[in-house]
Order: sequence, then structure tokens, then C-alpha cells
Amino acid sequence: MAKSTNTWFREKILLGMTPRDYIISNVNVPNLIAAVFLSAGVGVMIYRLLFGLGPSTNLSDNYPWGFWIGFDILVGIALAAPGLALGTAVHLFGMKDYHHFVRPAILSSLLGYVFAVFALLFDLGRYYRIPYLIGYSWGFASILFLIGWHFFLYINICLIEWAPALFEWLNLRKLREFFTKMAIWATIFGVIIAGGHQSALGGLYLVVPGKLHPLWYSTLLPVFFLLSAIFAGISMVIFESTISHRVFKRQLKNFDQAQFDRRTIGLGKAAASALFVYFILKFFDIAHYNNWSYLNTPYGYWYLVEILGFVLFPALLFTHAAIRHKPNLVRWTGFLTALGVILNRLNVSIIAYNWYIPISQKYYPIWMEFALSLGVVTMLVLFYRFIVNRMAIMYEHPEYESAH
Repeated sequence: MAKSTNTWFREKILLGMTPRDYIISNVNVPNLIAAVFLSAGVGVMIYRLLFGLGPSTNLSDNYPWGFWIGFDILVGIALAAPGLALGTAVHLFGMKDYHHFVRPAILSSLLGYVFAVFALLFDLGRYYRIPYLIGYSWGFASILFLIGWHFFLYINICLIEWAPALFEWLNLRKLREFFTKMAIWATIFGVIIAGGHQSALGGLYLVVPGKLHPLWYSTLLPVFFLLSAIFAGISMVIFESTISHRVFKRQLKNFDQAQFDRRTIGLGKAAASALFVYFILKFFDIAHYNNWSYLNTPYGYWYLVEILGFVLFPALLFTHAAIRHKPNLVRWTGFLTALGVILNRLNVSIIAYNWYIPISQKYYPIWMEFALSLGVVTMLVLFYRFIVNRMAIMYEHPEYESAH
């Protein structure tokens, strides 16, 4: 029995290597860099739990939410939308040509949400009471209650969608077949849930019309957050697939570069459409509130950098790349678009928040806030690599029919 267990562990976890060989194979420069990031991040996590939020952040009464909410939650959840975008396209709209992208997208969403909630624990004063949200405290009038429940439900939905790959790895055929059949229903429910909380994150800022700069504040904030999450999800699929197809190239035995380029351009077209819709709505929003005068101010110039440089410009680049058939340009533009979403979320949550406060009184994250977030991102990347190296994520399992 012990021998059987050791064999399973060696084959499934250590990739067929002995413990010594496995450890040696992981001693390399990227892993050493990751170890440094993890050490700093875990150290800050322990420090925050021991000494509280005060010493480990620059939060104040004026800024009760800082970098951990702005980056780990608002940015993290927006960039964790690949599963929403690709799952909807393939399972609901029948775009089977993109099935190759679905499992990596689902895994990205699952890990994105799990680690966003993990990071959130360090920003909550009473982090140990987070389970109260599920079965004890029922705050139906609270947007945060809605978001918390949606996070909980969507993580379970992603687990259902990811489960076929897990049970292929464990060779549990009946469970794999059961969860494969559930995928379509999970996707339908997931569209409702993900769409709800993506927009609700924008709805959190509807209660601060006097604190958020007029160029960023709008009653359409929930719509803007949902739309930007859509092109963020598509852009992350483009960006992640570019990297993963290089890093895990050995797993792609029948890889067709021309077909991959064609699909990438198709994703670029979808992202361009969402970006143009977003830009037009932003234009009409300024006109509706008559905020033209704010554009000729320092904050207005920064707003134009965001809208023109990271919305209109990527939309035009995607369009040009599709017309001229330039897949590499689509890939670079996907990265640029993701940066734009990061900028937008940080503008709403930090930079344009309390815009009238003197610079000396504004919130500036300290190094520990950056270190913790970097540590969480490193964990996410390492878990993603661990799973992809062991399960049929980038390819179809040879012993099973296609379930992508």
C-alpha cells in the first residue's frame, strides 16, 4: 500500500522524478526570484496579522480602502474575467473554434478569484469572521454582501467548470463525465453571477459622489465596470495564451501556429468592439454631466491619458491588426489593454478618490502593501504553473473524448 502511494505521489506530483531530482529541477533563476517575492510577501502577511492594519499600511480615515482593495480586488477581479468571456463564447454562443482557450481561461478565473479572496483577508479588520457572510449575517441591503456571496458562488462555479480536468488527472471517469455535463449549466449561472458582481464593484463607488472626481464618477459606473471587465477578460486570454504557448510549448504536440494566429485575431476583434462601445459611452457620459471643463485641468489630462491612450488607442490598434492580419500586434495590444484596466481601477479607487485633498494629505501605499500584493500574485502564478504541468489544461487528454 505504501509503495502504491509513493508511486502515485511520484507520478502525479513529482512528474515521474525522485524527490531529489524534482528539487534540483526547480533550482533556477525564475524560481529563485519567486522565492524572494514569496518571502517578502509572506513576511508582510505575518506582520499584518500580528500588528494590524495601522503599522502595515498607510490607510487613514480619509482612505479606509487602499492599494489592497484597489489592486487585489478591483484589478484582480477584472483581470480574472477570462472564464466569463471565453466560457460564454464557447458554451453559450457555440463558438467551438475557441474551445482550446477555455480551460486555461477557467483556470485563470478560478485562481484569480481564490487569491483575490485570500488577499482580501489581510485587508479586513476581523478577517476571521468572513464565514459569517455565508451562513450567519444576512445584509441584503449591502452591496458588499451581494459581492461577497457572488464571489463565493462564482468560485464554486469555476470549480465545477475546472473539475473535468481534475478528474481526468485522477482518472475518475464517472465524476469527469458528471461535471462535463454540468459545465453548460455552470456557465449559464456563472454569466449571471459574474456579470452581477463585476458591475456591483463599480456600484460600490456610487455612494461617494462628493469624493470621486466628476470625470470618473457616474451613475453608469456599474455598466463601465462590467464592460471593462469584458475586454479585460478577452485581453487577458490573449496575453496569457501568448505566454503559456511559449512556456508550455512541449505540451502542444499538434500545435498549428496559423490557426492560433487566426483565433488570436478573432479575440482582438471582440476586444475592439467592447472597447469602442466603452469609449462611446464614456463620451456620452461626459456630455450628459457637462464635464467638458474638467478636461482642461491636471486631472482632466490624466483622464485623457486613460481614455485616449488605453481605450481608444488599443481599439484602433486591434482594428488595424485585424485588417492587416497582424497577430503579434494583437498580442501586444492585449497587454496594453490590460494595463489600461489596471489604470482605470486604480484611478477610481485611489488616484481620483478624494481628489480635492491637498497632496500632502493624500494616500500613498508603503512598501509592505506592494510586497504583500506581489507575494499573492507570485502564489497565483506558481499554482497556475503547478496545475498546467500536471493536468490537461493546454491540451486534450488522450484517454478522454474532447470536453473543451
